[in-house]
Amino acid sequence: MATSKQSAEKEYTVEEKLITLHKLQSMMSEIDKIKTLRGELPLEVQDLEDEIVGLETRLNNYNAEIKDLEDAVSQQKNKITESTAAVERYKTQIDNVRNNREFDNLTKEIEFQGLEIEFSEKKIREFSIAVTEKQNETTLCSDKLDGRKADLAQKKNELDEIVSETKQEEEKLREKAKKLETMVEPRLLTAFKRLRKGAHNGLAVVCIERGSCGGCYNKIPPQKQMDIKMHKKVMVCEYCGRIIIDPDLTGAEQ
Repeated sequence: MATSKQSAEKEYTVEEKLITLHKLQSMMSEIDKIKTLRGELPLEVQDLEDEIVGLETRLNNYNAEIKDLEDAVSQQKNKITESTAAVERYKTQIDNVRNNREFDNLTKEIEFQGLEIEFSEKKIREFSIAVTEKQNETTLCSDKLDGRKADLAQKKNELDEIVSETKQEEEKLREKAKKLETMVEPRLLTAFKRLRKGAHNGLAVVCIERGSCGGCYNKIPPQKQMDIKMHKKVMVCEYCGRIIIDPDLTGAEQ
């Protein structure tokens, strides 16, 4: 089994392997371009969705705070009603007092209830101002939420359009790339994928450009340049680790 596998691998020369790797790199770069075309839209959609959740939570909190403030206003109004009734009751009783002590006690109670009414009225004013402020904040938050929802709908439409336009092309490229991967030995394919993942531009296979690596642009020693042009073995950049190929091979690919 191992012998047949080795013989299958030997069907491809180093030059053919390099050409296949360059084709694979070209296809993966095209897929990268499609992803670039989508740009930041997926991230923008996610950010907008997160922001909308945050705004909805804030809006719910505002409404809960307004409800608490309105309940507090109702409580103070009830206290005013109770204190007013007590004042009326004490005024009725004061007409029937039997001595100065009772008169003084009732007078103090009336004064105390009057202070309670003033305090409740003050709290009602404070709570009412707070309700108005929260209502204004709620309006602003609600308007902002509506705007973000409109932005999200627009971004989603844009993303859906781009995805629908490029999906078929991307699927075709991925299908071709999978076929090419079967022509690359597993060890080399693993190295290729690792290099692509580590490179900021996704380039694992590059050509010599003016005697330098086409990936990191460091100079390649003359002897190594000769080895690359011989197409006898897979050569990598000693600085960035990318696979370096002779530009003539791209012409052979064409």
